Formats: sequence, structure tokens, C-alpha cells
Amino acid sequence: MNDELFEIVDESGKVLGVRPRHECHGNPALIHQAVHLLVFHQRGDLFLQQRAKTKDVQPGKWDSSVGGHMQPGETALQAVLRESGEELGLRGADVHFVYHYLWRSSRETELVRTYAAISDGPFVLQASEIEAGRFWSAAEIAANLGKGVFTPNFEFEFQKFQTEGAPLLRDIAR
Repeated sequence: MNDELFEIVDESGKVLGVRPRHECHGNPALIHQAVHLLVFHQRGDLFLQQRAKTKDVQPGKWDSSVGGHMQPGETALQAVLRESGEELGLRGADVHFVYHYLWRSSRETELVRTYAAISDGPFVLQASEIEAGRFWSAAEIAANLGKGVFTPNFEFEFQKFQTEGAPLLRDIAR
């Protein structure tokens, strides 16, 4: 099992300590930090990744374009740039902070910082993390919500982006 170290934080992001991944993914009281990147095609479609079937959380489900945990001492911007390079081969992307939120499940609690970028690809998918990837229209995503196609976190993220992030996307697409 991958037992990397995660910083434990309070709800504001203040670092309280460091714990192994397996503890964080088994105890929702331990808030750890994550980053998401939503990559949009010039025409507005959103690139989603299908999580590898070997993942310990939500295997085989469709999820945000890029998602990963922050390493100890790393800023959210450093983490999202590192993760986008690792997962999609996307290097030097012009990323824009959108919002942050607390994601709670029965298994874990994450302080998620979400970024957005415009890129048409091509992408080089990290085989150990990603089963497949493709662009989805907003209508196609909406038609599949609640059907077990997406991770619960992505379904929350998609709805949040529709209400809070869409104006930013219009600005960065210019």
C-alpha cells in the first residue's frame, strides 16, 4: 500500500502535523489537503479521468481532470502543477484558482483547493492512476449525475463549479 505522508490541517488550512495516508483515508477526523484541476477544452467541454480500477478510493469512477494530495511543505499551486504533469503530462499550464471547500465522506475529510485551466490536449495519461480520459459536455455530465458513473466528490464539484466557477471560466477563455 502507498503510505505517503499527508499534512493534517484544521478547516482553515493551518498545519497541525503529519500522518500516513492509510490513517487519513480511514479517519474522517484527520483533515488532509488535496488539489483538483478542471481542464476545459476551448469549446467548453470538461476533460474527465476514469480512475484506475486499482485505486483505493472510488476505483473505476469518472472524476475531475486532475486530483491529488498535497505533499508536506508543498503549496496548493505547486501540488496542482505537479499533479497535472504526472497525471496528464500537462506541463506549464496556465492554472487559475477557483475556490476551496471541505469534502467529507465516511472514509476521509479533505480540504480541496480547485483550479481551472484551458487545454485541448493531447494528454499523456498516467496508467497507474487513470484508466481512460475524455472530454464531456456539461449536458452529458448532467445527464449522468446520480447514476454511479462519477465519484461523489466530482458530482459535488461539478455542481459547485456550475454556480461558483463558471464566471471564471468565461474570463480565462478570453
